Amino acid sequence: MPDKDQALLKVTGLKRYFDVSQPFLNRLLERRKRQYLKAVNGVSFTIKQGETFALVGESGCGKSTIAHLVVGLFPPSAGKIEFDGIDLTTLNNRAQLRPVRRRMAMIFQDPYASLNPRWRVNNIISEPIKAFGLLNGRQAIVQRTSVLLEQVGLSPQDGAKFPHEFSGGQRQRISIARALAGEPEFIVCDEPTSALDVSVQAQILNLIKNLQKKFGLSYLFISHDLAVVRHIADHVGVMYMGRLCESAPVKALFENPRHPYTRLLLDTIPDIEKMGRECAPPQGEIPNPLNPPAGCAFHPRCPQTTDHCICNRPKLENMASDAKVACFQAF
Repeated sequence: MPDKDQALLKVTGLKRYFDVSQPFLNRLLERRKRQYLKAVNGVSFTIKQGETFALVGESGCGKSTIAHLVVGLFPPSAGKIEFDGIDLTTLNNRAQLRPVRRRMAMIFQDPYASLNPRWRVNNIISEPIKAFGLLNGRQAIVQRTSVLLEQVGLSPQDGAKFPHEFSGGQRQRISIARALAGEPEFIVCDEPTSALDVSVQAQILNLIKNLQKKFGLSYLFISHDLAVVRHIADHVGVMYMGRLCESAPVKALFENPRHPYTRLLLDTIPDIEKMGRECAPPQGEIPNPLNPPAGCAFHPRCPQTTDHCICNRPKLENMASDAKVACFQAF
């Protein structure tokens, strides 16, 4: 078990490029080179034991790709992913990965697509228990499944049902129970409430927070909703076009946002105190990710752009209050 002051997960210089080139014959006839989409382009962050680190940003910024990289669904193009001091990018076979993977789990965005419709809930939840050999004997597994169902606010009798017999919020509770079945220390939550009604979102978020307190869990929480992030996160990383543009403790980020893009996102949060006041609309259009602009990627939309921003790319620099910002105008 890692020390609470040390990083449980450490991501360094993480990159993931996707080959989106046309077929070879088309490239040959049109004399085109291969094209790569830089979905994640040099992202670094750490998550401590018992902490929730949230990644936020618009659709397509790369936050879900990072989630998939961390749990091993995609191999990284470059960079390091260290879990409790173990570099996952150096583990080459299932035998090496198995003890580390058991300590991780993932809650997916769509509760309708992430559960096997042909399996009963008992089988869905008990799958990690069987896969990792945590318990032996049918009765012991059934008892453990019943406990997990109760922990997420469902009844043990629900284990005999199929996923289609539940609402969206109940299905997400089943997904959470499945994630807990492997007794993980770290859970990746990939927009777990975005497909749910607002009234159900609050219930699921409270459940996630309560489970964290009870079991000392660490979360990587992916979301595009800053109002949700404010409720659940300890530290927030704001992404734009595959890079972190700001990273700060949640209180510092909301009270004193330093990057223009962060301020733009915060202006989109409904606030009764802002009623009657106009917010400045974002300038320009979102750049083509296959042909990103030179310099700061946000400069075509930024109201504070200078010639220096157009020609140079800012690095993520340390500032006060444990914040990091990639902006020349923030200093």
